[in-house]
Amino acid sequence: MDDLMNEVHDQAAERPTSEQIERELRRRELAVEARKVVYKALRSLIVFAAVAVLVVTLLFPTIQVRRGSMTPTLRDGEQIILITLSNISRGDVVAFHLGNQTMVKRIIATAGEWVDIDDSGAVYINGEQLAEPYLTEKSPGIYDLEFPLQVPDNQFFVMGDSRAVSLDSRLAEFGMVHREDIIGEAILRIWPISRFGIVK
Repeated sequence: MDDLMNEVHDQAAERPTSEQIERELRRRELAVEARKVVYKALRSLIVFAAVAVLVVTLLFPTIQVRRGSMTPTLRDGEQIILITLSNISRGDVVAFHLGNQTMVKRIIATAGEWVDIDDSGAVYINGEQLAEPYLTEKSPGIYDLEFPLQVPDNQFFVMGDSRAVSLDSRLAEFGMVHREDIIGEAILRIWPISRFGIVK
């Protein structure tokens, strides 16, 4: 009899109290509410991001980088946003039309400036060496022009950041870039997300 009473007592002790049940129900309600808040926040963030990308792509031209001539600044396949500028300066990364292609290169010299490149690939503008922190290595690359040379009016001397492989204004066939052929300056990398950021 005592054993039976003890078993009944143990079972009663294991049963949750009404307070414990209420606390557990409240905890579950709070967990459900928290999941709803997180879901709503994520949904709002995704909608905002989609609208922002849509607005930006409608207002500003976007292009996809082709080839690797701008590595490491820009890589093959990356998407960038352009902005049109009235003032184009040395160091700007620009997209422009070259025949039926769209190219992306860096402005190295503007109209009237003298460009020289030594055997190591160092660039000189008007006799002063150009500081190029965006390069990982210098190279004279592929060229068939005689340096020094002067940039004509309304034109720009451009080069890719991957100097050893870039085909650019160092070649007579490529030539200088005319102002009217420039689409805009690359200001923002939007894809891939892992590389999202300002183009420098």
